[in-house]
Amino acid sequence: MKKIAFLIFSFAIITYNFQAQELATLKYKGGGDWYSNPTALPNLIKFCNSNINTRISPKPATVEVDNLDIFQYPITFMTGHGNVFFSESDAENLRNYLISGGFLHIDDNYGMEPFITEELKKVFPNKELIEIPSSHPIFNIVYKFPDGLPKIHEHDGKRPQAFGIFQKDRLVLLFTYESDLGDGWEDVEIHNDPAEVREKALRMGANIVKYAFEN
Repeated sequence: MKKIAFLIFSFAIITYNFQAQELATLKYKGGGDWYSNPTALPNLIKFCNSNINTRISPKPATVEVDNLDIFQYPITFMTGHGNVFFSESDAENLRNYLISGGFLHIDDNYGMEPFITEELKKVFPNKELIEIPSSHPIFNIVYKFPDGLPKIHEHDGKRPQAFGIFQKDRLVLLFTYESDLGDGWEDVEIHNDPAEVREKALRMGANIVKYAFEN
């Protein structure tokens, strides 16, 4: 029964990607604050709808990792500061979602990296996170980022890095580290970022959305 359901939803996501433009926040286990940055995605959606001709529903959904409803969303976003845990069913469902056409953007909100990198080994035991070069389309598809991922918040002062997992030639998972794009997408009064910093974050977010919808 589970295999039949997977095949149905696999077909659904392939057809759904051509007609739907919906985003969802990924709710995960482990105690990490998956719900952080609540204004980030609504602001990114508003920016995309105004600037790159998307028609995304203004209110993003929330979907759990092991729920088949994830197959309804061409792109999902995951963030947080702390622990992440994927059960066996979580890992299987997420893997099926990604290889069937889904896309996941994980944005480290500071402190997530050691946990998520371990849990991703459950999802793709035979794949590694690979640093994405600035020449990749995700940095050039709409707005140009010749130096790659922009630095939005300092955190530990390290350079921002974008890592990915690929299925054949398609980037299916993006992990942004030491950048904190989500903070840059939030309402201006939350972090008081300068306008040019928020604009960089939103433009990079728009590139991610555009890439996910078209690949």
